Amino acid sequence: MKSLYIKFVVITIGIMIFSSIFAFLISNTYYHQKLKPHNDQKITAFAESIAAFTNEHPAIDLIEYLENISSIGYQIYLVDYAGDESFFGAAFRDNNLSVSTKEHVLNGHVYHGILHFPQETFVTGFFANELKNTIGVPLTHNGKNYALFLRPDIKLLFNEMHLLFAWLLAFTIILSIIMVVFSTKYLVRPISKLTKATKSLSNGDFNVELDINRYDELGELSHSFQRMANKLEQMDDMRKEFISNISHDIQSPLSNIKGYTNLLENASTSSKERVQYVSIINGEIRRLSTLTKQLLLLASLDRNDDILKKKTFNVGQQMKDLIRNYQWLVSEKGIMLSYSLPDTEIIGDPSLLNTVWDNLLANAIKYNKPDGSIEILIEEREKSIAVTFEDSGIGMSKAEIDRIFDRFYRADTARTRTIEGTGLGLSIVWSIVKLHDGHVYVKSEEKEGTAFIVELPVHS
Repeated sequence: MKSLYIKFVVITIGIMIFSSIFAFLISNTYYHQKLKPHNDQKITAFAESIAAFTNEHPAIDLIEYLENISSIGYQIYLVDYAGDESFFGAAFRDNNLSVSTKEHVLNGHVYHGILHFPQETFVTGFFANELKNTIGVPLTHNGKNYALFLRPDIKLLFNEMHLLFAWLLAFTIILSIIMVVFSTKYLVRPISKLTKATKSLSNGDFNVELDINRYDELGELSHSFQRMANKLEQMDDMRKEFISNISHDIQSPLSNIKGYTNLLENASTSSKERVQYVSIINGEIRRLSTLTKQLLLLASLDRNDDILKKKTFNVGQQMKDLIRNYQWLVSEKGIMLSYSLPDTEIIGDPSLLNTVWDNLLANAIKYNKPDGSIEILIEEREKSIAVTFEDSGIGMSKAEIDRIFDRFYRADTARTRTIEGTGLGLSIVWSIVKLHDGHVYVKSEEKEGTAFIVELPVHS
């Protein structure tokens, strides 16, 4: 994670440097296109006003006047035809100026040194303390012609400000880097915790602590990771329960088979007892066979390896055929069965959906009360059908409803210990309905009964 931290810091500082360079280039273009001509015009106007004032007031002392002008923040160079020259104010770093330029100004022309200062120079060219970087205007005093070259004394004008700006820039850069370093730690910390939590999950420890009080993308990621950890913990618990249940459900009939086989080997066992023991053994074998078939079906449903063989079929007629197969068991238990099954065609796998109806009807019979009732309905909707199995049986609590589709889950064993079952039926129902892009809803009240509503699209 230190690698990510360093990368984040380097990238952020790199962005700052790139942005500074890019902003400097833009500023430089703006200086050359806008500010430079504006400064040239402004200083030219000021220089011409000096020349006009000295021409209109021949009585003033020119040297003293120019010294006063220089004292307020200007560097001045004065030269005449004879080559006599004077400097006022701070000294120029570079005093080189061509003779032709001086003669050009002495002949009455204006020299725009600031405007024509080398274009390749950055915005810092404004601060170049060179005689070429000045404005030159002709000046006449007491009938004598001069060439006056003038530029602002940047050092004098910004003697304190340039230090302030230098410190301001330095502090801005230092504080920006410090803030980037610490803010990056704040941003990277949740990722560090996520990495630690991932390692914990890989070791089977699902008790992870994350920053779930944040309201940004990292907070949402932490929330999602926490939900995933809880789901993985739940799945791990289900896996352990699954292994425990399947071990019990296989071991129990095997133990019974072994026990009754040993009894059959006993020579003193009567023929009647032998018939009874063989019947029990066959029942246990059927139980194992059913469990094996259901496990194989669940494995196929989980893999979803082209198990669906969809076609158009009449679901109402399919359920009527199923009811006829259970008619004897319904009559034997004294259950009143009513149904409304209109001819309804849907697209689906008739074999798998028949397994759904078979499981739901078998449960409605198995968990019903003596002389109870079962009602089966098919309701056609706009783009789907709703199939309802409602019984007047023992019902379920809210906690049982929440887990009813878990594999090997059985409702309260104290109430159902005499009822045979593998605990896989409703899990199979759920998986098949999901494969058909449908939904299963459960409504139940303890001691009042249960209703399963299966909603399937007509054209899936």
